[in-house]
Amino acid sequence: MSSDLSIYRNIGIFAHVDAGKTTTTERILSLTGKIHKIGEVHDGESTTDFMEQEAERGITIQSAATTCFWPGADNQFEPHRFNIIDTPGHVDFTVEVYRSLKVLDGGIGVFCGSGGVEPQSETNWRYANDSEVARVIYVNKLDRMGADFYRVVDQIKTVLGAKPLVMVLPIGEEADFTGVVDLLTRKAWVWGENSEKDPLDYTVQDVPADMADKVEEYRTELIETALEQDDDLMEAYLEGNEPVIEDIKKCIRKGAIAIDFFPTYCGSSFKNKGVQNVLDAVIDYLPNPTEVKPQPEVDPEGNETGNSCVVTEDGPLRMLAFKVMEDKFGALTFMRVYSGKVEKGMTVLNATTGKTERIGRLVEMHADEKKEIQSAKAGDIFAIVGLKGTQTGHTLCDKDNVAILEPMVFPDPVISLAVAPKDKVNAEKLAIAIGKMIAEDPSFYVETDQDSGETILKGMGELHLDIKVDILKRTYGVEVEVGAPQVAYRESITKRLEDSYTHKKQSGGSGQFAKIDYIIEPLEPGEEESGFVFESKVVGGNVPKEFWPAVEKGFKTSMVNGVLAGYPCLDFKVTLVDGAFHAVDSSAVAYEIAAKAAYRASMPKAGAQILEPIMKLDIFTPEDNIGDVIGDMNRRRGMIEEQMTTPTGIRVKAKAPLSEMFGYIGDLRTMTSGRGQFSMEFDHYAPCPRNVADEIIKKAEEEKAARHK
Repeated sequence: MSSDLSIYRNIGIFAHVDAGKTTTTERILSLTGKIHKIGEVHDGESTTDFMEQEAERGITIQSAATTCFWPGADNQFEPHRFNIIDTPGHVDFTVEVYRSLKVLDGGIGVFCGSGGVEPQSETNWRYANDSEVARVIYVNKLDRMGADFYRVVDQIKTVLGAKPLVMVLPIGEEADFTGVVDLLTRKAWVWGENSEKDPLDYTVQDVPADMADKVEEYRTELIETALEQDDDLMEAYLEGNEPVIEDIKKCIRKGAIAIDFFPTYCGSSFKNKGVQNVLDAVIDYLPNPTEVKPQPEVDPEGNETGNSCVVTEDGPLRMLAFKVMEDKFGALTFMRVYSGKVEKGMTVLNATTGKTERIGRLVEMHADEKKEIQSAKAGDIFAIVGLKGTQTGHTLCDKDNVAILEPMVFPDPVISLAVAPKDKVNAEKLAIAIGKMIAEDPSFYVETDQDSGETILKGMGELHLDIKVDILKRTYGVEVEVGAPQVAYRESITKRLEDSYTHKKQSGGSGQFAKIDYIIEPLEPGEEESGFVFESKVVGGNVPKEFWPAVEKGFKTSMVNGVLAGYPCLDFKVTLVDGAFHAVDSSAVAYEIAAKAAYRASMPKAGAQILEPIMKLDIFTPEDNIGDVIGDMNRRRGMIEEQMTTPTGIRVKAKAPLSEMFGYIGDLRTMTSGRGQFSMEFDHYAPCPRNVADEIIKKAEEEKAARHK
């Protein structure tokens, strides 16, 4: 294993579902010699889609890691080590994209040549921006009907607000797509008719005569954009001196790592065209582990300490757990080492929990295959078998040099369903299986209803929970009965209210006394991440300062149960303005009890309301069915925001309540004779219409009454 970090590239491949990420990964593994038979996604045989559920559905559900080496299309490089993570495209599994980007240094954003910038492309791009990950862009499937490289480049500019730096131009389009022109070298790469089976079936030729003017136009734009990174080179260029290609590449690398622009390539990974160019671009333009911004270190509360973790093998051990996966040998914990070195048999500290872990087997992953290794160092991505208490986002470090790396933050679920084991044996198996599944997926929540005893699964969408139930049944052999999906409603308030509450209890001996005067008022949605703000303006000691935290705790713990239908309450502020205390009977417990009772008494008077999750929809329909689709969306209380004509139909952007979207895929396929598609992700919470809120409250009361019979 080489210790030269300059030849490392830790990259992820991300895109909208069905844009061709997994196919592109399969071609990369073939070109690098990692595999010798290319598996097709539609046949359920791709290397990185190894779960039964992935093979059956033809989609990626969980990210998969692999390692390969690339010496360049013309063997012009020392073989570079690529640690690759293939991520899901479906919106229900974006947590996999987020946590992968968190530990990667660069990425390949794959866009469909006909679909263009699709909704999940936007979400992934936003995640990559948040993580400041350098990217190259690969416009895939240019052999498809309706493919248009230049239209996709324009969408990247207008929809994503990004700056694509066009590096190659396509030769031909749709069925006539035969190759690409490299703008830097002014050479055409033309693939032969046998390229689907043999990716090396290509020749390098002169630029086609009918493309000469366009090549010079785009080449000039490329050079000028690149040279903006170097004032001296730009000045020489403006004086008429043509810069050498290596100087231009250095400028592109500088701008790409700074994410000022994104080198953009095109091809068709299914036909093996253009993938070599992208692999060369990964070496030329994406950073090695030492070239990225160091990871910040934080204190136990998550506040930055001002220190950062510099990637070096000689530093103290710092590694981040970014994924946990169960297999037949136990828990596999995927790690990224940022600093230092870890060896088999070492004892390290989990800085997040404060407990030590012994390092057992270290393995290098190739999808679901493992290759045992003895050590790993800064820059490496690998897995450890059998860690006991390490979960996603935890930091492992030297016992004598403790630090915590910036943790991961995961979205709250928006949908839930109840499951019940069929008998006592299955109940025991269910508890074990759920413990393992929670460790694997931080966006998957499970809780037990205290009144009914039901097990409630919570996730990011119907497909997410459908997969979880399938895994329970097939992977863990748990027989469960499944209830209908439930929406994760929330509650809030609409009015400012000044109120007072006195808690007084005397039962022999010392009693309890607490009086609080307070203001409850609504916050702007999303104004505060926790959904709650507490402030004290008490002067003169009427409520001693040591009791303020108890008042805050009382309100904060109460907000998990709203007063209308029992859903968590969001977006409100409590200001403690006055009160009273008793020298003997007042205590923190008394003030906490007073705050809880005040919450129950005051919230109904503050204009309590039910909030429902509103989903962002992206729907594709053939032009002939657009009227039916829009009419159906209106019946679902949806709002149409935009309609765009594409080469193969109409793309509709809309927003609609989650409660109205259950089973939508079946209805859409019926309306469009199976040709319609859609994706959906959470957008925001909004107040329910009165009639809908009344139904929700009525149902909650009926369920509560049934549980207490």
